[in-house]
Amino acid sequence: MTTATEAPATGSGSGTGTGTAETAGLLVGAVRAGRTAEVVSLLDGMTDAERRACFPGLKAVRQELRTARWSAESRLAHPALHAAGAACQTGAAAVASWLAAVDMRWSQASPAVLLHVLGDRDPGWLADVVHRLAQRPAGSNVSYELMAGLVRLSGCPVPTTEAYVQGWLDHIGGAWQRGGTVCDRLRRDPHAAELVAALFHTEGVGARLGWLSGDGPDGWTGALARLTAEGTLDRRTMVDACVARLLRGGTPAELRVFLRLLHDLALTREEERLRTADWTALASDAVPAVASHAQSVLGALALAGELAPRRLAEVTDAVLFRSERKLVRAQLVLLGKVLTRDPATADALLPAAAQAFGHEDSDVQERALKLVERHLRKVTDEGVREELAGAAEQLVPALRARAVRTLGATPPDSRTFAHEEVLPAVPERARLAPAPDSALEVAEEISALLASGGDVSAFERALDGLVRHAHRDREALLAALEPVVARRWWAERELRPGHPSDDFFSRRPELFDGSRALDLLLATLHGKVSEDTLHRVVRDGVPNSDCVHNSLARSFEARMWEVAHRLRTDPPPFLLATPTWGTGLLEPGDLVDRLDAYRRAGTRVAAVDFGQALLRVRRDDRTAAVASARRAAALGTEQGDRLARLLTGESTAPSTTRRSTATRILVDLGEVPELQADEFPAALRLLGRPAKPSSDRWYCGHWSGELRQHWFAILPERPELVAARLLRDVSEAAVDDQRGTAAAVLAHLADADGEAGEAVHLCLAYGLGARHAEDRLAAVDALLVLAARGRLDPERLGADLGQLVRRGEVKPVRLADAVRTASATGANATVWAVLRQVLPVLLADLAAGATASSARGLGELLAVAAECAERTGARGGLPHLPGVADRRGTSRLVTQARRLRDALAEEPAAC
Repeated sequence: MTTATEAPATGSGSGTGTGTAETAGLLVGAVRAGRTAEVVSLLDGMTDAERRACFPGLKAVRQELRTARWSAESRLAHPALHAAGAACQTGAAAVASWLAAVDMRWSQASPAVLLHVLGDRDPGWLADVVHRLAQRPAGSNVSYELMAGLVRLSGCPVPTTEAYVQGWLDHIGGAWQRGGTVCDRLRRDPHAAELVAALFHTEGVGARLGWLSGDGPDGWTGALARLTAEGTLDRRTMVDACVARLLRGGTPAELRVFLRLLHDLALTREEERLRTADWTALASDAVPAVASHAQSVLGALALAGELAPRRLAEVTDAVLFRSERKLVRAQLVLLGKVLTRDPATADALLPAAAQAFGHEDSDVQERALKLVERHLRKVTDEGVREELAGAAEQLVPALRARAVRTLGATPPDSRTFAHEEVLPAVPERARLAPAPDSALEVAEEISALLASGGDVSAFERALDGLVRHAHRDREALLAALEPVVARRWWAERELRPGHPSDDFFSRRPELFDGSRALDLLLATLHGKVSEDTLHRVVRDGVPNSDCVHNSLARSFEARMWEVAHRLRTDPPPFLLATPTWGTGLLEPGDLVDRLDAYRRAGTRVAAVDFGQALLRVRRDDRTAAVASARRAAALGTEQGDRLARLLTGESTAPSTTRRSTATRILVDLGEVPELQADEFPAALRLLGRPAKPSSDRWYCGHWSGELRQHWFAILPERPELVAARLLRDVSEAAVDDQRGTAAAVLAHLADADGEAGEAVHLCLAYGLGARHAEDRLAAVDALLVLAARGRLDPERLGADLGQLVRRGEVKPVRLADAVRTASATGANATVWAVLRQVLPVLLADLAAGATASSARGLGELLAVAAECAERTGARGGLPHLPGVADRRGTSRLVTQARRLRDALAEEPAAC
């Protein structure tokens, strides 16, 4: 290749310019045709000056190809363009940016070609390029072969960034590699030591390494252990790095491979003893698998007499505070072995064991009490005996009574106590902020909604602002929206063939989320949707989908299409249905004021907008409703009269029918006559028709959680009508182990202002049995909020849960986790009221000899129930409980049944 100092071609200045232009034209032509070999040949014969002169043409080609990124011409030209653009720039930063650009990412030149065209540069410059490339995110798709080749040519230190290390990891461990095992390839790599050390510091590499490693003989962990044993890798460095990585923590998947490597390294007893402090920290705070390993190492040291009793006591104090019962039980077993081997350790170890007296699990408390009782005679210090007696005050009542006899603990005060239920504060309604004052603010809010979504308040505020400014100054609004519109697919200069925006919205009128609705409104404002399309959809409506969500989806879509039609033909000064509160609720006085403003301005009322306003208007405050009804009737308009009749009328609830399918329990709704009145538009009348989730088609495209929040805002005082239609979706969290749906729905159900009926309670029941912890936590929040608002029916919820657990649709262990979380907040009476209805159903099955899933995990539910009964002082019998409590054995089911029986029978103790 020609060097940077080579003289330019002979000829006059004008001739040279002509030659350069001709060469540039040849290069651009070869790039467009995708002839990479010809591009390389042309570059080899150019000076640096000629290359720089070619770059503007290449830049123009790149800009042109961006408008049709996935076309055949673009895919053909990009590899050649990738190589030519890199070779025709002199700045290291510019070349690195070109090589790693997003538009070049999926159609690059081969590493061999790039190394060829860049290979004659100064080594320092090449080192600068490779380190800039290595600093890019790992997802930038920068070729490892390219970076490694630049390192080789420059002779620079190997980068240890995330992108380089992950690329090296795939290169060495990829199944496509040939030439020996992973161990063989590592031996041949001159930078293996530096890059192996970097594995322990690179985030996310653990899960990737585990996937590449597997369990075979050619795995990464086995190879690293073998090289360490050979001396190729320094043993102390490897052990220290592995332990340090485990101490740093992370997800179980991330740490699993490092734990496997630690096993493969096979530490000696001396190496383990020197790291006692590290094992203590891991046993205290690491993920369970790592903590279990650390605990086993410390246990071996303790039993060998190489761990001081005081250090073992420190470890015990930490481990006994963990929630994993397996670790806690193992620690108590270890203490028992050490105390048996060396009785002199009792003064140091028994107070540590007594820390388990405060554990949340009564079985753990009982194990700890047995351990202390068994070795109490070995205590020589009277102060330790007093300490143990004092710690016994943390025991559950039945065990505390036993500790009075065996440890000399203080008897509990026999005075009764009043339980104080702790529930969250009732959430206050959030008032919707006024519409944005300027068109620029409207554009900013719409841009934010399109980029990352938003809640009902943000959407309704932006929608109202868009309508107001379209009425006030359409040209100013369009100017403010230009940066937003420029990024939308329907605003491209050349749309995809056969997919103009009007045709798109005409053939796909469904609005599956808020972004699609905003696209419709913006496209309408910019003339991309024809008036004929708008008129047709408003007149005929969106075709029914026959799915369970149809009525809710069509109501939302009808309003958006009506707003779009008015924006095109007759923008109103504002919308009538914009809610007053974030839940969608509209104050009746606000609606009267808006109708009055419409009357004075002579504004035509939009049917769906007004119908939606009627559905949202608040009616639970009868005083405000009656006063507003008088004002509405005084307007002398048809809409005022309709509002007055609504505010003074009575709301009717639909009939409900519980339906059991093979896999779930659903609720069918009867008609709602007041919503089927001819005064409502056709799309809104769908809400009053019978809803039969048990038989309606349920699979559809309404999967967006972002859209569901708008459905709750359609009927803010009637959550039951929405809950019944979403009950199947919520049930998937428990029945099909789906993630996220329950959390999104239950939060809105808890915030709704209407009565919580059968469908709401079934949604809550399914949420409490959800597979994923975040969904169960959302269900617990909803449970507590409904209880705080006085809208929870514990008996109904408990009966529903009993049936769902009995049918296997809710697993007892998941339910136990949820109610334990609720009781931990202080809502013990609420949880007990629910469990009091659940347990008899399950205990009856158990008494009848059931071996179904409803019997598994019942001990966990009994443990939570016993704890709530003890804390609240609940008394009375529980059907079928004595039969389980009288069984032989010490299983968790039996011990917790006895504990609950005793708690319900004993006199309450002071707390």
